[in-house]
Amino acid sequence: MVITSHAPDGYQCPFCRIACGFEEPGRGTKQRDVVYRDSWVTVFIANKWWPNNKGHVMIIPNNHFENLYSLPDEYGTYIHRVTKLIALAMKESYLCDGISTRQHNEPAGNQIVWHYHLHVFPRYSNDQLYSSTGYYTDPEERVEYAARLQRWIERHDSDRKVSRVP
Repeated sequence: MVITSHAPDGYQCPFCRIACGFEEPGRGTKQRDVVYRDSWVTVFIANKWWPNNKGHVMIIPNNHFENLYSLPDEYGTYIHRVTKLIALAMKESYLCDGISTRQHNEPAGNQIVWHYHLHVFPRYSNDQLYSSTGYYTDPEERVEYAARLQRWIERHDSDRKVSRVP
């Protein structure tokens, strides 16, 4: 099966820039939004929030893969391990009732950035995540959420519990 790239000619991937340490202008992602980074992935507080689910994160591979179809299996496994770390950090740091993950592929799947990414949302009873509209945040709004997750990760992942892919 042939999978077509949907990235336009000359596409400048914003997630590759974040993974490399650059910052997006304006309300875009800042390096202080990054809560976890290693040689495989970067995890950061998303700059678009939903009213009752503030502080959701995005997990991206540091290497460029457009979508799930092109993501090597070892990256998928590793991203899932990091997702568990982030979910546990959110549960304790945000005092949320649950966690949802979401990942989009191709235009019909609602993908708008042509770099694989996984959303991790803190969930609360009756939060209406799927019936509300997202909004772009000011970078200052994200600082405390990033700090909460960073503190939890520093306390609980100091012995590198996120095992590396062999």
